[in-house]
Amino acid sequence: MSNDRVDALVSPKGALEMLSQDEIARMSEDSGELHELFRRCALAILNCGSDSDDPTEVMAIFKDFEIRIIQQERGVKLKLTNAPGSAFVDGKMISSVREMLFSVLRDIIFTYHEYNLSRGLGDASSDKITNVVFELLRNADVFRRIQSPDMVVCWGGHSIARHEYDYTKLVGHELGLRELNICTGCGPGAMKGPMKGAAIAHAKQRITNGVYLGLTEPGIIAAESPNPIVNKLVIMPDIEKRLEAFVRTGHGIVVFPGGAGTAEEILYILGILLHPKNEGIPYPLVFTGPKESAAYFEQIHEFIGAVLGEAAQSKYQIIIDDAVSVARVMKAGMEEVRQYRKAHQDAFYYNWKLHIPQEFQSPFEPTHENIKGLNLHFGQDTHLLASDLRRAFSAIVAGNVKPQGVASIKAQGPFEIHGDKALMKKLDTLLEAFVSQQRMKLPGSAYVPCYKVITD
Repeated sequence: MSNDRVDALVSPKGALEMLSQDEIARMSEDSGELHELFRRCALAILNCGSDSDDPTEVMAIFKDFEIRIIQQERGVKLKLTNAPGSAFVDGKMISSVREMLFSVLRDIIFTYHEYNLSRGLGDASSDKITNVVFELLRNADVFRRIQSPDMVVCWGGHSIARHEYDYTKLVGHELGLRELNICTGCGPGAMKGPMKGAAIAHAKQRITNGVYLGLTEPGIIAAESPNPIVNKLVIMPDIEKRLEAFVRTGHGIVVFPGGAGTAEEILYILGILLHPKNEGIPYPLVFTGPKESAAYFEQIHEFIGAVLGEAAQSKYQIIIDDAVSVARVMKAGMEEVRQYRKAHQDAFYYNWKLHIPQEFQSPFEPTHENIKGLNLHFGQDTHLLASDLRRAFSAIVAGNVKPQGVASIKAQGPFEIHGDKALMKKLDTLLEAFVSQQRMKLPGSAYVPCYKVITD
């Protein structure tokens, strides 16, 4: 992590040029919470070359960093004080960093100005939430007029071994050669590798408008700063809207090895696909990794079968050490999606037909009390069990890397996860495997569990 500091006045690039006086007032230092949110997200963008996944460490190192909006007759500029030097080359801000910096400003202003999401959406209906996700993505200019589905969402850990990272690049390369675009959580590791591979493949195919879409949210951006390949960045207001954005903009999903965050994503998509209303909707889903990761996917597959059953296992394929096969399955899946969307008059750019139950949309606050209250017992609909399992993993992610979750653990100790005894033993075994494989933190850093699974 560079200790260089730079002061700069930065003009917008590609995202935002004009703000109202009201919008500027909302983002001023005097407005408190919203300004601090913008400051934290901006620092994550500027510090994108960092190897740290500890947001408190980053904030401590750059505690003197400040950012202010300057309104001028010709538009808006950002005044940076003590910004990370890694964002600049010979005193000039790197273009991708400048573009993403104004994307952050755009998304935070639009989200809070239009929806005042600092207070949440309250009792909003499921349809209302889906429309909010659509409007946030549309405002970020994500949607394209396309003739055929082509967006592959790639999930996986930010903390993965080198051979796993190299494999994600191979898969991304094969997807790119087949003229498919990439969407990830925008961070390092399995979120960067597929984009890097696809970028090279797109260059080979002379594709000049390749899309490398990054979807993140304020609670996690400091721990998973966007990688520089991302050319469309969207800051969703919370993890639930981020996850919905993934499954509605993507046409298929490839899952690489990861930790608690990847398990959360797997449970999210399986819970949705298991809902009776989604029966028959094609959604290609592949779990893949190099041969050294075969045991990881065996553990995941066994856990899913034990807690959600064979119906859940039928929703995905596992392909080990074969990037070409992964890409061919995804390409064939795109055609199935195209035929289905045409037959049902559904848009190619946003999956309106997919039913996402409100249990998967309502923001979950990972407090000690809420986690104890999760219904982790058999004898309920599988999509509901998947929903609360997803929340359990979301809490672990919060306790690992999100500032509010980390602070809560320091104040009150580990989260306690209660539930059916047999289920808890399966969960504990899976989490122990994640820890032993160093999938909870960056390699080399000591991991202290933020959770305690109650198996008695």
